[in-house]
Amino acid sequence: MRNNYANTAQLKELMTAPPMTAARHAELLRQRNARRRMLEEARDAKKADDSGFDADKR
Repeated sequence: MRNNYANTAQLKELMTAPPMTAARHAELLRQRNARRRMLEEARDAKKADDSGFDADKR
């Protein structure tokens, strides 16, 4: 079960925080895309290895 009280920041602190800059947003998107691409490549490589293994097994 998720703990809704884990974040103890005050509402005023959250509401007065400066917004994320465009450069920071772009950096986060690039990191997210790089992680996703790496996972997809690993999944494809595993699938290729597994399919080759199954073919040898027959």
